[in-house]
Amino acid sequence: MNAEFEKTTIPNRVEPHSTTEMRMDWSNGASFAVPYFELRFYCPCANCVDEHTGKRTLKREDLMGDVRPTGVNAIGRYALQLLWSDKHTTGMYPFNLLYSICLEKGLRLA
Repeated sequence: MNAEFEKTTIPNRVEPHSTTEMRMDWSNGASFAVPYFELRFYCPCANCVDEHTGKRTLKREDLMGDVRPTGVNAIGRYALQLLWSDKHTTGMYPFNLLYSICLEKGLRLA
């Protein structure tokens, strides 16, 4: 787990930042713009990652370049479900995974 992420770190704001990026503001004060494509690619569901090996089965070339979220649902106090324009709806993103994606693939906002 990322040292910058704490169990109490939760997203305070999740909304479109641009036509290709999601803005995510976190309770620790960090803010990021994350490409929709990267969020979709890192979906952790069993359709995108082999349940037994943990190997990603979804390939980048199988995704539409213009994929974008069509909805966001809170899952308790630990995850978000992102609904996608490619009709993919089974991804549940724990907050620690979302924060890691922000750090690795996002642009930190001032």
